Amino acid sequence: MSPTPSHLAGAGDGAEPFRVFVGYDSREDIAYRVCRRSLLRRSSIPLDVIPIVQQELREAGLYWRERGPTESTEFSFTRFLTPHLAGYRGWALFVDCDFLFVADVAELARLADPRYAVLCVHHDYAPREATKMDGAVQTVYPRKNWSSMVLFNCGHPKNRAALTPEAVSTQTGAYLHRFMWLDDDEVGEVPFVWNFLVGHNKVDPADEAGTAPRAIHYTSGGPWFERYKDCEFADLWVQERDAYEAEEEEKEKVGEDDVKAAIQMAPAVSVDA
Repeated sequence: MSPTPSHLAGAGDGAEPFRVFVGYDSREDIAYRVCRRSLLRRSSIPLDVIPIVQQELREAGLYWRERGPTESTEFSFTRFLTPHLAGYRGWALFVDCDFLFVADVAELARLADPRYAVLCVHHDYAPREATKMDGAVQTVYPRKNWSSMVLFNCGHPKNRAALTPEAVSTQTGAYLHRFMWLDDDEVGEVPFVWNFLVGHNKVDPADEAGTAPRAIHYTSGGPWFERYKDCEFADLWVQERDAYEAEEEEKEKVGEDDVKAAIQMAPAVSVDA
């Protein structure tokens, strides 16, 4: 058995949680919440799931890029701040919000290899549709979707030098999304099942164990959009959403019951005649 990677050593034993940064878009709030739940519910190690919210980064002076016409989400570029937000130390995972994890993310984290600055799925993907999600333009470029799920070696010298707030706010989309600050041999590869593109990747009946998705990516649009409510694997996302909403309703109910109990237990107020 291979040794436990240092970023997972002692996980569950008081160690720092593994950090997962999720791209947040105000149009897809429910997608973020469902993604977060799917991560936490299946993880065998402590996680710190952190939304990357563009407005918060702007207010903190960490991001000042004007939004361009090809940016289909609010995290198109802010994803590359992951090493900075992680303090340029250890490993951290970035994922788009339109992911549903159906396996333990610890398995993905264990693939982190210090020989690489980043690891991702090396997709060969050319979308057929001209638009996606709620009408956003579907751009085509080399290494498309590679940056939608990235294991960042946050302390790698090239990441520290290249992925600064200044660079993320000013560098071209090609430079960032194609990992042009790195040599090709510094971009490691993980199995496609960890970024399984709905409508593109397929499960091989002859090798279901090796090709079944472990993280489903609704890259063109997920069931939270009317247009994609019947997409492949929509039922799994809906199940997760329903479970999330049931939990939230239960939390609200418990909170209301606590308030009612506090009112009932409060001493009566006497009023002097």
